[in-house]
Amino acid sequence: MADKRDYYEVLGVAKTATADEIKSAYRKLAMKYHPDRNPGDKAAEEKFKEAAEAYDVLHDPEKRQRYDQFGHQAFDGGAGGGYGAGGMSMDDIFAAFGDLFGGRGGGFGGFEDFFGGGGRSRRGVDPNAPVRGDDMTFRLDVDFDEALFGSTRTIDITLPEQCDACRGTGAENGSKRTTCKTCGGRGVVIGGSGFFQVRQTCPTCGGEGSVIEKPCRKCRGTGHVTNRRQISLKIPAGIDNGSRLRLAGKGGGGLRGGENGDLYVHIGVRKSDIFDRDGLDLGVDIPVSPILAALGGTVDVPTPQGTAQLTLPAGTPNGKVFRLRGKGVPSLRGGSPGDLHARIVFEVPANLDRKQRAALEEFQKMSTPKNFPEAQSLANKTRIFFAHRDKLRQGD
Repeated sequence: MADKRDYYEVLGVAKTATADEIKSAYRKLAMKYHPDRNPGDKAAEEKFKEAAEAYDVLHDPEKRQRYDQFGHQAFDGGAGGGYGAGGMSMDDIFAAFGDLFGGRGGGFGGFEDFFGGGGRSRRGVDPNAPVRGDDMTFRLDVDFDEALFGSTRTIDITLPEQCDACRGTGAENGSKRTTCKTCGGRGVVIGGSGFFQVRQTCPTCGGEGSVIEKPCRKCRGTGHVTNRRQISLKIPAGIDNGSRLRLAGKGGGGLRGGENGDLYVHIGVRKSDIFDRDGLDLGVDIPVSPILAALGGTVDVPTPQGTAQLTLPAGTPNGKVFRLRGKGVPSLRGGSPGDLHARIVFEVPANLDRKQRAALEEFQKMSTPKNFPEAQSLANKTRIFFAHRDKLRQGD
């Protein structure tokens, strides 16, 4: 076992690699060293087998745990079986990963499906089977108060609907869809040989995997016609910007009797002239006279439920925030509403007449530093700052 390379090293991944990273690394190595790409190259075949052996261990959580704990000895013949010194054979690989490679007998055909070369195969699918309609999206911008209180809207939207003339088959009456003979129902045609193969959309059926004997004249064979619909939409109270509402069955029409897709409405909420929103909480600035804040009193505060009165204690500072519980946004889930945070913002008096100005000048004359403790505090801190500065300068 000493001559075996570390499985993580073989795949070129870290020991903390995720399952997807391990699969991706193995995919690249398998594509590089696959026998179909390297016919007769024994060295490439050995690297292919080495990568498959590493993947077989590391993609299995139980085997990976054993390997991380005991290394290659975890799969020694004396430790309960494993690969032994000889490693995996080609038969072992295709037997172990038959569900991924599609069996060895098919050559590269099954292998290409595992590595995503051809998309979803249509082989064996009834070309006349019902097909579900596409999901559609629509953006709706609403005012702040509409999102806050809820409303009912009517959306005008153009959507593809199942053609009533052919019932979504795309074929005229008496005609039908048949499996495309060019691609055999796969929707793609493959050129080249061995590993080097080119896949392209089938030119006959356009990738559908089926063809119509006689296309419907109304929908021109698409099975769909475009119509304008009016759809009623209930906007729940409390919906937030960026929310998405799903209307089941209101999307694109299905084909051949298939059900409609869904309509997803993305909500954009315009900003409010009064409130700021943070989750279920609202914020509002309340302009207040500095005189009222100094003396104390009541102010009116707008809330979604109406005007509330807030009592300010004497000496309320600028920027003070008061919380009004339950006066915020209603909960979409039926829980408690948020709170309203009212922030006091001093408004300097404007348009003073002579008497008002005289009264303020008289108050200014009567004022002392103790009437403005914050200004006095700043002055004291500034005095200490400059004293410290002067002391440092004397030491230079």
